[in-house]
Amino acid sequence: MTRVDLETKVLSENERIAGGLRSGLRSRGIYCVNLISSPGSGKTSLLEQTLARFDSGERVAVVTGDLQTDNDAVRLARYGFPVKQIQTGGACHLDARMIDKAIADWSLDDIDLLLIENVGNLVCPTSYDLGEHDKVVVLSVPEGEEKPLKYPGIFFRSSLMILNKIDLLPYVSFNIAKAKENARAVNPSIGIIEASCTTGAGLDEWMLWLRLKMATARSEHGAQTEMTARA
Repeated sequence: MTRVDLETKVLSENERIAGGLRSGLRSRGIYCVNLISSPGSGKTSLLEQTLARFDSGERVAVVTGDLQTDNDAVRLARYGFPVKQIQTGGACHLDARMIDKAIADWSLDDIDLLLIENVGNLVCPTSYDLGEHDKVVVLSVPEGEEKPLKYPGIFFRSSLMILNKIDLLPYVSFNIAKAKENARAVNPSIGIIEASCTTGAGLDEWMLWLRLKMATARSEHGAQTEMTARA
């Protein structure tokens, strides 16, 4: 078997499992988002700030991926929501089977929002569907405005780009207008939020985006339930 044949087989199996995940999540009205970025872009800090803005009784859960450690899960568990750590053992991405196994013992009927923090990488996670509604790519100011052109796949597949660490703009050479232009050259419809987990800038906009997506998922679930009941 050639390498191409093997890769096709692996991705095909992933798509099958991801399809089952997507069906299960949507049948319960759960909104699922897959956060992807380079290492050090601030995904975990963004998740910390996100969880801190949810009330303790809200139905939020997190799955976070890392090559070796459980550091991110420890940080996120402090906010009182269910958190699962996936240690990939060197794999540079999460796949649908990992997510399916991680959430298997959760009561999905008690979850409205599933946040997935992928392994820090802009290449490998791009090809792996995790059953999510949306991919969100995090680009931090220190990385440079050319990243969307160097790694177009993930920017093309993402619904939203969070331009993170804007508090560092006075200290680094970064053209924010060019970064947006580059992202929209790859994906004209991509949403963009400028954010800082240090100052809190943009986080209200991010939370509004999330809550609107959650409301849409619940509404679609309700409509489907009503149609099924009438059938």
